Amino acid sequence: MSQKSKVSNQSAEPPRDATRESAAAWRDGEVEQDLTDALNQSDSSSQGTPPSNTVPYNCNGEYFKLLRFGVDSLYLSYQGELFPEVKERLAKLKQLAQHPEADQQAQAQYAIAGHILEVKDKGSSIFPYVMEDGAFRISLSRTSKKTPMAYVKVSSRYLCSIKPAEAEKHLRDILKELGTLDSSAHVSRIDLCADFVSPENMESWGRDAWITRGKKIDAHAVNEKFTGWSIGLGGKISCRLYNKLIEIHSSGRTDLVPLWRETGWQENEPVWRVEFQLMRDVLAEHGLISLDTVLANLNGLWSYASTEWLRLTLPNPDDQTPSRWPVHPLWGYISSIDWETDFNTLSRSFKPERLPEDKRILTLGISSMACFMAKHGITDFDEGLDRYLLALHQHLYVSGEFIGLSAEDYLLEKVRLRGKEYNTILNINEADQERLEVEKAAKNYRKASEGE
Repeated sequence: MSQKSKVSNQSAEPPRDATRESAAAWRDGEVEQDLTDALNQSDSSSQGTPPSNTVPYNCNGEYFKLLRFGVDSLYLSYQGELFPEVKERLAKLKQLAQHPEADQQAQAQYAIAGHILEVKDKGSSIFPYVMEDGAFRISLSRTSKKTPMAYVKVSSRYLCSIKPAEAEKHLRDILKELGTLDSSAHVSRIDLCADFVSPENMESWGRDAWITRGKKIDAHAVNEKFTGWSIGLGGKISCRLYNKLIEIHSSGRTDLVPLWRETGWQENEPVWRVEFQLMRDVLAEHGLISLDTVLANLNGLWSYASTEWLRLTLPNPDDQTPSRWPVHPLWGYISSIDWETDFNTLSRSFKPERLPEDKRILTLGISSMACFMAKHGITDFDEGLDRYLLALHQHLYVSGEFIGLSAEDYLLEKVRLRGKEYNTILNINEADQERLEVEKAAKNYRKASEGE
């Protein structure tokens, strides 16, 4: 049976709206009983979870339709030591990234395990070397027992296409090519998110409805349009409830759209995301340090964040004790997501390149051509295109001649720079490539001789 059919055939029947009637029903326990009954009727995929506090993941109805949930971002650290030859190479690549000549900057790349990582021109005092593509941002330190060898951000886009444990396995294979690892992956930060559809008016409650241990509660709007809430930003735990559709228009996260469609999203439905950011301090307080232990306790972390650290309530003006206020119907569904279910469809279109949309690139080209035609009073398309291309070639010729390059080489220099930025073109020259192959063979021989 397909994932979509499982959702439709086993969905619970949630409240149909967010009126006072549904709120009262929640207070009287009727909604809670509906959720418990739905759980008891679900198949073996939800067995083993406490019926009193866990809603089946497929609770998709008119009031609350869950589209997907998962790890949004993951920050990992590794103890170890860089190989001397890797450290030397990174230092040279960083110098290339800082070089005033574009052809030298374009060679600041590190090709490894199917990735063409851009080497950044800047790092930090702790992590001087930084490499990045669409899957990983890898910060590497010099030798120090107190400082991790590597601090890595695993991207949200990558985590939509692969499970966190598998992503970490691939990352570990990369890091083993760079140095000796002394420990398993430690989690410095993890972001957990859930995308859903609901007719609930997210602006209908005030700040007093949020019962939280966080210090800050803020409402947000863009061009007078309400976009969401943020709670506890800057603390060791924080939460955001925001309109994801508005956010992806600026971020370009179009990879999420087909994943939503597979779980029943319709084009006219607003998509909201609730997202908890948990820092290392709070994970350590719960005895969770390694990635394995964190991933094994996602249900507990979500429950702690959404029931103990933060709750959305229905304020009761007749009761001066907020801790007794009933949970808002929406929050009842959100806090009850079962992280042990295998609900999400993974993206099949991920590539580690950081690519802008063609639409954006072409829009810039149209704007440039329109400016040129308007400046010269041209309204005929064919004439405008011919004259624009001629002027562009002349500009390339003059610009290249100024620095001793042909028009073609001048343009290719720009292409290589963009290829480095987008992780699409490996610009390293053949001599350097041969030298790197020799170094890699020597390192593999050394590891084999040492019995690794």
